[in-house]
Amino acid sequence: MPHPATAVQETGGTIAPHLRRLLEFVEPHAGDVCLDVARGRGPMPAALGPHVHHVTAVDATPVAPSPGPARPGRMETVEFGTGPVRITGGARGPDERRDGGGAGRRPPAAMTREDPRPRPARPAPRVPIKADATALPYRDNTFSLVTARFSLYNLGDPGDVLRELLRVCRPGGRVVVADLVRGNLAGPERDRIERLRDPDHPGTPSIARLTEMITSVGGSIRRLDVFTVERPVEPWLAGARDDGAADRIRAAMLDEVDGGPRTGAKPRVIGGELWFTQSWAHVAAEPIS
Repeated sequence: MPHPATAVQETGGTIAPHLRRLLEFVEPHAGDVCLDVARGRGPMPAALGPHVHHVTAVDATPVAPSPGPARPGRMETVEFGTGPVRITGGARGPDERRDGGGAGRRPPAAMTREDPRPRPARPAPRVPIKADATALPYRDNTFSLVTARFSLYNLGDPGDVLRELLRVCRPGGRVVVADLVRGNLAGPERDRIERLRDPDHPGTPSIARLTEMITSVGGSIRRLDVFTVERPVEPWLAGARDDGAADRIRAAMLDEVDGGPRTGAKPRVIGGELWFTQSWAHVAAEPIS
């Protein structure tokens, strides 16, 4: 059964459980020189900062093709940290980490609650650098850790973005991608409501498709973590193109709760509030020399 996710106090703020899970998967260490590529201001630079040597943040929000007005009700950037999240199955199964090399490793000491050692104060996060994710302004082999969280399909052609993430990563380093996925046998219903909410939605890749893309542009998959989360519907619907689209999605989900056609979102009512499910994946790869 899903369990409530509660934020845990960290130096300088709190870290949500899903972000903590990603940090443990990343396995940052004090010598890492990191690059985070995001759409807008993502949470990774601040989360990584206390655990690594240096973090460079890139805002790779694509330039709009025309200065036309924004759609009513649409968020400027995609936000996945809004509202509470329930994570199904907190422990990773043996089939979720492919190489076994990370299995059994403890997370960095600074990320565990029992570590009493104070950490040095860190400077305020720098303003992200504006750059094109398909043509990053860095030399080959510059970073030991490169991250992209919930942005791969919103920064340009995903194959070109992945190729750049791998290019700037050092041999023996790692590229960590966190994104939404669907099961390899899942039907198209879920993408239908995603596109009703956002007509520009590129579609949710299968797990196999995501890993295939990484290997096809020169990456070697090292670890994989796939898990299910439940989220309240209303914060997610705040990004709908209009109120009518939000109403249609809400009605379809409630209809499914009452035994109607499936939406692919597996909705249910928790404490009088409508929730739905998503599948998230963390993939760690390294460039093939």
